[in-house]
Amino acid sequence: MRILGKPLYTIGLLAVFGLGGCRLEDRFLYFPDSELVSTPEQMGLAYEDVELVCEDGISLHGWFIPGQDHRPVILFFHGNAGNISHRLENLYQLHHQLGTPVLIINYRGYGPSEGSPDEQGLYLDAKAASAWLTERGYEPRWRIYFGRSLGAAVALQLALEDKPGMLVMESPFTSIRAMGRHHYPLLHTTLGWLLDARFDNLTKISLIDTPLNIIHGRRDRIVPPSMAQELFDQAQDPKQIFWLEQAGHNNTLYAEPNRYWAFWQQIMADAHSMPSP
Repeated sequence: MRILGKPLYTIGLLAVFGLGGCRLEDRFLYFPDSELVSTPEQMGLAYEDVELVCEDGISLHGWFIPGQDHRPVILFFHGNAGNISHRLENLYQLHHQLGTPVLIINYRGYGPSEGSPDEQGLYLDAKAASAWLTERGYEPRWRIYFGRSLGAAVALQLALEDKPGMLVMESPFTSIRAMGRHHYPLLHTTLGWLLDARFDNLTKISLIDTPLNIIHGRRDRIVPPSMAQELFDQAQDPKQIFWLEQAGHNNTLYAEPNRYWAFWQQIMADAHSMPSP
């Protein structure tokens, strides 16, 4: 599966062969897959197919995994490649390790969702998911927004607009432009102006006062650990940063599972102090 940062070399190719009328980030930032390769049922999970309609009329698809009573709901925003069916192991583990309900959505252009992805569109997708949870009785203060990589940026923006009880950012970057500078400084200098997407987490993170948890792998070669540290340093209290010493960008779930889930158990223990709806 292609991942955030890996296809940055294509910027140079696009400069040589032409953009073909597409925005640059459409060609190197978003890698949607339209086919759902499996469903939660095949993992032994009860689930509900969810249909959402965004403010701009785009229809989205998602799954809701019910959990135990009196547990906050996790609103899960995935990374830039594939679709929600590629996160089934993560959904299975969240359910069995924590027992909490989970809502995950296919961004526009991902899976069977309509439209094409862009930064502002993904923010509208998140707002539609938030509205669905409100209709189901999950007030924002009884939610945990959880985003991985690109999804961490989506979760952060939603936290600014619809404050949750807690925010969890896993493998987050500071901004798309900073990622370009880190991986390909010369290409970024010549082509960075072609980017519309910013996902400027570093500017935004100081604006939230939601309890923050950052998870990052020390061996991440896609999003450097220094970016997680920058975000943490800029954030207000209360905040925690949790380092997975053996994890890279794509294996945070598997590299140190005991430590990983112990930290999530701590997050859930802290969540019990969140006011009930």
